[in-house]
Amino acid sequence: MINIKTGTDLYVVINENQVPAFTSFYRQFYQKLLLTSDKYVEDIFIAEEIVQDVFLKIWEEPEGLNEIKLINSYLYRSVINASINYLNRQKNIERHHLKIAANYSEESLIELDEENELIVLINTEIEKLPTQCKKIFKLSRFEHLKYKEIANLLNISERTVENHIASALKTLRSELLGKKTVVNKLQNKKFSIFLSFLLMG
Repeated sequence: MINIKTGTDLYVVINENQVPAFTSFYRQFYQKLLLTSDKYVEDIFIAEEIVQDVFLKIWEEPEGLNEIKLINSYLYRSVINASINYLNRQKNIERHHLKIAANYSEESLIELDEENELIVLINTEIEKLPTQCKKIFKLSRFEHLKYKEIANLLNISERTVENHIASALKTLRSELLGKKTVVNKLQNKKFSIFLSFLLMG
């Protein structure tokens, strides 16, 4: 597997028409960039189009890639700018979005990438849970419903809800806290707080 870190690396892949390598590169960043675009446009379908268009433009117009040192920062800036341009065309742009985009440093873009990587990793593990268990866990953690509300919504007992949450937590703690990638990120206070909220009983 080719490790693409710089614009030059990516230019070589495109120039030599290495489609499998570019596809792998695309898959590596797609979900993380999708999360970033969706923060701006607040429409997952529009975000998908924006991210796909960014990659398509890179593939069709690779000129200038050799001048890029950090390809992940370039991708984030491209997606953020494309998202803002979309909002501008829709005449719904907000001033703070422009300010945030302008103030992104290389360090903050790297942190954004790490944050999105953690979210993607967590979502991947959640999606592996059994169907009912996954549904109940999402209602609890992402919809912020109480156990009684979940029980009424799904027409099950509160005890059943508790058992599913306990099972989900046990599985996720085992899977996530056993991954070196996650353990390393827990050194960052923000990531640690987020994961603690997600996995608390």
